[in-house]
Amino acid sequence: MIKSERANVVREILDKAYPKVPIPLDHKNNFTLLIAVLLSAQCTDERVNKVTPNLFSIASDPLSMSKLSVNKIYKIIKPCGLGPQKSKAISKLSKILVTRFSSSVPNNFSDLEKLPGVGHKTASVVMSQGFGIPAFAVDTHIHRLAQRWGLTNGKSVKKTEEDLKKVFPKESWNKLHLQIIFWGRQYCMARSCHGIECKICKTCYPKRKKPFVHKKP
Repeated sequence: MIKSERANVVREILDKAYPKVPIPLDHKNNFTLLIAVLLSAQCTDERVNKVTPNLFSIASDPLSMSKLSVNKIYKIIKPCGLGPQKSKAISKLSKILVTRFSSSVPNNFSDLEKLPGVGHKTASVVMSQGFGIPAFAVDTHIHRLAQRWGLTNGKSVKKTEEDLKKVFPKESWNKLHLQIIFWGRQYCMARSCHGIECKICKTCYPKRKKPFVHKKP
């Protein structure tokens, strides 16, 4: 089975499993989505969703957030981990959005990735889920699955993003990003499946007997 055939298998199985995919991070607008994605770094979506209601009840727009002290933000988001860095980034980016972008979240990668605490993956999530602009947000989990499914050579997260964009049509990227995440959580977990148990792995590689060895990004 060649790569394009494996990609078709992945899409077919994921579309049947998840015909509709909700955005896992609770948010009210593009600003709160941006903050939620920033908080999700090295933290589960479930924990973020427990923390953000308190934060967003106080500040759900850049101006309100910019008026909060870094310490106030830190006390609320501390359970998400990396509190000192994240609280400073949230405070700084909120002030930048107020002064430079009229309190609006920019809808382009260039401006988003210049904001404190916002990397390419975070920007990709905001672009796709917030603005509906095609983007393929690839984190270490999607990188791992793409390796198992033979869709990338595993050299880097950046290379994986490039490889996935080549084998999947542009109009499918936003939905596929979420579908892959849900499948990984439900059927192809990091410490199980090992590339030989879930339906996608078995269909793409029916003769694979030994656990797949991943290449770290």
